Amino acid sequence: QVQVVESGGGLVQAGGSLRLSCAASGSIFSINVMGWYRQAPGKQRELVAAITSGGSTNYADSVKGRFTISRDNGKNMVYLQMNSLKPEDTAVYYCNARALRSWGPDDYWGQGTQVTVSS
Repeated sequence: QVQVVESGGGLVQAGGSLRLSCAASGSIFSINVMGWYRQAPGKQRELVAAITSGGSTNYADSVKGRFTISRDNGKNMVYLQMNSLKPEDTAVYYCNARALRSWGPDDYWGQGTQVTVSS
């Protein structure tokens, strides 16, 4: 089992910055990819950014150039630096840890942290 806990959300004005943190614990040796997802009211959960154990990253087009995902393997932490925030970035942000098994992926989710960007 893997546990993930997010922190760092809050209220910020448009153009501002926030950094989200995600702490992973448990059977972390099995984790291949960690990512950040978000879900706005009335919308589906969507991938924001992901990073593999080797450091490869992937971003949603809507956040490229503004958000940066990083990880500290020694501390079992993943971060999402969010700059130039827009009101449309308002959502609950979830940390995800994914283990790629022979039978398919196992996903572990945090409880979510609210990010609100005011105009």
